[in-house]
Amino acid sequence: MFAMFKKVSANENVVGWYSTGPKIRPNDLDINEVFRRYVPNPVFVIIDVQPTELGIPTKAYVTVEELKEDGKTKKLEFKHVPSEIGAFEAEEVGVEHLLRDIKDTTISTLASSIHEKLLSLRSLRTHLEEMRDYLVKVVDGKLPVNQQILSQVQDIFNLLPGVTDPDVIRSMSVKTNDMMVVIYLASLVRSVIALHNLINNKLANREQEKRAEGIGKKIEKKEREAADKTKEKEGADKTKEGADKTKEGADKTKDDKTKEKK
Repeated sequence: MFAMFKKVSANENVVGWYSTGPKIRPNDLDINEVFRRYVPNPVFVIIDVQPTELGIPTKAYVTVEELKEDGKTKKLEFKHVPSEIGAFEAEEVGVEHLLRDIKDTTISTLASSIHEKLLSLRSLRTHLEEMRDYLVKVVDGKLPVNQQILSQVQDIFNLLPGVTDPDVIRSMSVKTNDMMVVIYLASLVRSVIALHNLINNKLANREQEKRAEGIGKKIEKKEREAADKTKEKEGADKTKEGADKTKEGADKTKDDKTKEKK
């Protein structure tokens, strides 16, 4: 497979392999040693197909040699390495056009906008917690001071809006109230439409029940008429049979009288 891959994609290099994990398993070291035949130091990537946290759903590892407890024997262990996901320019353009064409008609623009803002706020919270942890470790002396990171943090704080300004507070309140009113009206309209559809559904079901009852009554009426006709026919046959017997009796009596006269 490696040789076929190099024939098809000569410009691409194999750097490792991946697994859906979601955690490292004992057999992963053996699989990694198989890939070492083709790559000097393969990268093992675990892809979380059902992520529960925000951020990149991948974790990259490489194998390193570590000493066991006896201090003599070495063993291979996975070590986490930082990673990021990138794309070529052509791929980015294709994904952007694809996302523009994909539209979910079941989700309104307002609902999707709120969902995106919620995800953004969660991501912001995660990054702020990372900044806090870093600054706490720097203050405690666990990490060295990095002037570049500190200058970027200072730039972030300098770009923050003045939330204590009365004009800013009033504008934010007005914006928030306007959004809440729109959300309330949208929910009210959606509830009214759902209630209207429910009423229409009940009316339609009632009409179908009436039609089914009407059809059942017609069938019963036809069956009753057929039974009555059958009874009338049987009565007519019995009447005819009685008349035939009476006629036969009259003919027999006549014959007997004739014989007596002779």
